Amino acid sequence: MNISQLETLITISKTKSFRKAGELLNLTQPAVSAQIKSLEDEFKTVLVNRNQPVTLTDRGQVFLQHSERIVDIVEELKQKLSDMEHIPQGHIVLGTTTSIAIQILPRILSYFQDQFPLIKTSIQSMPSSQIYQNVENGLVDVGIGYLIERNPQIHASALYYDTFELVVSPLHPLAQARNPVLKDLQGVPLILLSPDTVGRRFVEDVFKQHNIEPNVVMELSSSEEVKRMVEINLGAAIISKQSISRELRLGTLRIVPIIELEVTHPVGVIYKSSRYINSAMQQFLNDLKGMPETHFISSE
Repeated sequence: MNISQLETLITISKTKSFRKAGELLNLTQPAVSAQIKSLEDEFKTVLVNRNQPVTLTDRGQVFLQHSERIVDIVEELKQKLSDMEHIPQGHIVLGTTTSIAIQILPRILSYFQDQFPLIKTSIQSMPSSQIYQNVENGLVDVGIGYLIERNPQIHASALYYDTFELVVSPLHPLAQARNPVLKDLQGVPLILLSPDTVGRRFVEDVFKQHNIEPNVVMELSSSEEVKRMVEINLGAAIISKQSISRELRLGTLRIVPIIELEVTHPVGVIYKSSRYINSAMQQFLNDLKGMPETHFISSE
């Protein structure tokens, strides 16, 4: 048994195909089949059902769990040996929301990668609730999102504070409203983020507290989509203030101040407490935590 064989089994479990696994691993399909056959012969059991789509047997599932642990241990060993060189290097998978990825990360990563070119980063966009799950499950190394829960398995540290604002097109009737209040939104068509986002949950809580039934005409998965719909005056929206700095500067959106929405929400860095922190992650976390809040907040 070798690590390559275990990686092949893991890849087959994800792709459910010998051919696709081979493409990802740069192996021919016969080579993939041979590796799995070798494992099955060594352990005297059948690990893979060859029907389409390819699936693991019950024993294959047990074998997979141990294989993933072994591969993780080997990867951690490689990282520790690399760290002994005292040169920050490696790969970091960042999980964050779409608006943070667009508005905040470019300023952070441009500085960071200029200073540490041997550290590579990948960015995955997702709701803040999913960031916590993926960090805890090891699918994401570092998350940057709204700090929405306490979890003993997760270390979280605030970086800056954001608010959710009511925004409209300059052509919207509320754009000219004087001293608007939350009840003015009764019956107003609203374009909101999807229910699994922090912003949407906050909006629903505020409306519920004031016994207002929101008139949701559209649900979208990202602030960028919401902004485009509001700009063409299809409705009003409540989204992150940090996500609309460019539109405010250009005059395509306007904030309608509503006192009930003036609640600050911490945005921070999230990572698994028990995870081994390699030199790349350590350097990234140190730099991130050392940045002043003004570095995250747009000056536009």
